[in-house]
Amino acid sequence: MNTSPSEAAVPATGSSRLALLALSVAAFAIGTTEFVIMGLLPEVAADLHVSIPSAGLLVSGYALGVAAGAPLLAALTARMERRNALLLLLGLFILGNALCAVAPNYGVLMVARVVAAFCHGSFFGIGAVVASHVVPRGQAARAIALMFTGLTLANVLGVPFGTFLGQWAGWRSTFIAVTGLGVLAAIAVWRLVPSLPDLPSPNMKRELGVLRQPQVLLALLMTVLGFGGVFTVFTYIAPILQQVSNVSVGATGWVLILFGVGTTIGNMLGGRLADWRLMPSLMGVLAVLALIMVAFAWTMHNTIAAIVTVFVWGVAAFATVPPLQMRVVQQASEGPHLASTLNIAAFNLGNAIGAFIGGSMISMNLGLPSVSIAGAVVAMLGLLVTLTSAALERRRRTVPAECAVGA
Repeated sequence: MNTSPSEAAVPATGSSRLALLALSVAAFAIGTTEFVIMGLLPEVAADLHVSIPSAGLLVSGYALGVAAGAPLLAALTARMERRNALLLLLGLFILGNALCAVAPNYGVLMVARVVAAFCHGSFFGIGAVVASHVVPRGQAARAIALMFTGLTLANVLGVPFGTFLGQWAGWRSTFIAVTGLGVLAAIAVWRLVPSLPDLPSPNMKRELGVLRQPQVLLALLMTVLGFGGVFTVFTYIAPILQQVSNVSVGATGWVLILFGVGTTIGNMLGGRLADWRLMPSLMGVLAVLALIMVAFAWTMHNTIAAIVTVFVWGVAAFATVPPLQMRVVQQASEGPHLASTLNIAAFNLGNAIGAFIGGSMISMNLGLPSVSIAGAVVAMLGLLVTLTSAALERRRRTVPAECAVGA
């Protein structure tokens, strides 16, 4: 008897939860290794004898690895059984983080970060598909949300506690711990995620075809700029807090926990706003985000005001994520798999650009407050692209209506 792909290999409820837990553990590990470097920039820079801007480029290297690896690995793993593809990607993750832990110099650490990053975009693209197929029909959205809970928890728990560990036992210890998490995640995926041999491979020709649509390209550009402003500042949050806000090294991790709580709230808020009115909500959130970063250029000089601003900024920053992701999928309805993966790449390209811009402001001796102003400018450019996309959409709807009246 034939079964449809959405019904194939759907396990019992208990097995579904265990499979989603395995994917969440992997998402937690990947999210932690992406963001934890920001809290350890001073330690890495001092140990490897490089400047803070040079250490910040490790963020750009990872992000560019995601941007390059997402489409490449999506193509290379397109015909693989989905669980096997996830295990291959986790193998790259483990290798990259193990190299980070033993890197003898800055150059090797940069290469190791890129290797670890290669799994990122494709893992979340494939993982979302797997999550939606290991649960009964009608529970796909909740399953994907549960998988991405691991990424959210990485901001709340993984990054601050990874920062604590790195400050206490050396930054290499953090990457040893993340490597261990990667091994645990791989074992969990191998043992708990079912094989899905009947799941059809994506049609890459059709998926690539959506990239010819201007609105899809605009949506990807909105992601690059809208989230790029966040990482212009977040990349250098540790030196900002320690050098300008007078937050102690030990307390930096606690402020990052508060930021993580803000991102969790923002992620939920952004989802609700996107379901309500997608484009107006995105415009509003980007405008608020830019205003907060302008304010941070002044509030960072006061410890309490800086900590409050970091929390509010976390809410606004991650309130952009669901609508940016939804906009791409909405506009690329004929090829959502590659478009969704490319949007993960776009987020990380924004991270890379933001880290470079922030580092350039520091290198030009413009002061750490200028980094926050630069972040606001990048976010405003994202808002400008969003307004352009909305205007083109309104024009497209108006022209056929006018033609119909004329006829």
